[in-house]
Amino acid sequence: MGDDRKLTTQEEDFSAWYNEIVYKAELAAHSQVRGCMVIRPYGFRIWELMQGALDSMFKETGHQNAYFPMFLPQSALDREAQHVEGFAPETAVVTRAGGAELEEPLVVRPTSEAVIWPIAADWIDSYRDLPVLLNQWTNVVRWEMRTRPFLRTTEFLWQEGHTAHVDEEDARAETLRMLGIYRTFMEDWMAMPVYTGRKTAAERFAGAVDTFACEALMKDNKALQAGTSHYLGENFARAFDVRFQTVEGEHAYVHNTSWGVSTRLIGGLIMTHGDDTGLILPPRLAPIQAIIVPIWKNDEQQAAVLAVAREVEADLLEAGIRVRVDDRQGMNPGAKYYDWERKGVPVRLEIGPRDVEAGSVMTVRRFTPEGQDRKRAVGRTELVAELPAQLERMQQELYVEALQRRAANTTTGIEDYEQFKDVVEQKGGFVFTGWCGDPVCEARVKEETKTTIRVIVGDDLASHVPPASCLCGDESVMEVVRARAY
Repeated sequence: MGDDRKLTTQEEDFSAWYNEIVYKAELAAHSQVRGCMVIRPYGFRIWELMQGALDSMFKETGHQNAYFPMFLPQSALDREAQHVEGFAPETAVVTRAGGAELEEPLVVRPTSEAVIWPIAADWIDSYRDLPVLLNQWTNVVRWEMRTRPFLRTTEFLWQEGHTAHVDEEDARAETLRMLGIYRTFMEDWMAMPVYTGRKTAAERFAGAVDTFACEALMKDNKALQAGTSHYLGENFARAFDVRFQTVEGEHAYVHNTSWGVSTRLIGGLIMTHGDDTGLILPPRLAPIQAIIVPIWKNDEQQAAVLAVAREVEADLLEAGIRVRVDDRQGMNPGAKYYDWERKGVPVRLEIGPRDVEAGSVMTVRRFTPEGQDRKRAVGRTELVAELPAQLERMQQELYVEALQRRAANTTTGIEDYEQFKDVVEQKGGFVFTGWCGDPVCEARVKEETKTTIRVIVGDDLASHVPPASCLCGDESVMEVVRARAY
């Protein structure tokens, strides 16, 4: 394989490392349209596993899946002023179809509030019809100028929830409940710790009253907004006349929420755990949790080793492990090891003639905490019981490592602006500072340091004494988390 086997190191060029993993681990491929990507089967299987976990959580909380068209009339988007202003630079518009000019341009959805509520308004007559809890697995188009696979593409796959409620209290509770579900998924399934909190007005979703986000720290010490949940108030209800009859017989506007995550999560998975060899996948989201590599030197050995490999595969499949035998011909074991390590398979199982005789399997972990053995021989009878527990330990160990890395790259108590700039340049990561609440101050710091306020600190982050002063020198009225971000 030559030089093609090696990745650019993270230290050398993190961006190049990321792009090489995406393509060399067969997660995605280039498409014929700039800014769009093909998600290859291995990458799409990761997305399917994410979908399955999240979809189950949504249904457990009463949400139902639906599907709405990808086109909406330009006039529908125009009805919510802040919304259209926020998305106007990114919209793709169809003006000609069927060989003729359209009477009204059609917008390819950048998000679906303006698609859903003109239609769903007819489903709501009284308070008895509320809440409406909808979810959609779909694609959207946002005409991005600078794209990067999974992180920011012109077309991407995503999940978007849209709900309607009788009042602000119920809608806000929904907003925070879904934020909590995202956090649970990211930490329990992706092994990716996140800070959650409210966004500033400058960082708010177009048309929302409040936006809340999950913010994760990548290995290059940049933040990634991994998911958002929005309280929309009555803004969209008023724009699309979504009203209901109250208990008292009066008419009132519903209160809406929307919340979403996308295939950006795959980018987050890569940059949270990957190393200079390739992907490291948390077992719960690994398309293949264990790869069996048979080793032989002659035809007689091949028959015996492959027979045992198939038996081990069958036993593990029955135990619920996603496992596969790599019996590719004309490829030596070392090349197979490299291939599956690059793809992040959690455990490799090596079976050679000596293992067959000993009734054992050599287990090799893709990720091993410092001080633990990477390779270990396990008896075949013990393997079926031991491997699920080993995978679960690895899941937890990946989370702990990411949590420790975030702690090591989080700086608190910064009040001096020069000190802040030095931390950002020399270390990066999350920086807790005070903020005076002035958007002019926020914009100045963003312009001068390329950092943004990722979230406003709430109860879940209040683990230390907040700074008394803002970076501008004025009195601090709240604490915020700042970082350079994707």
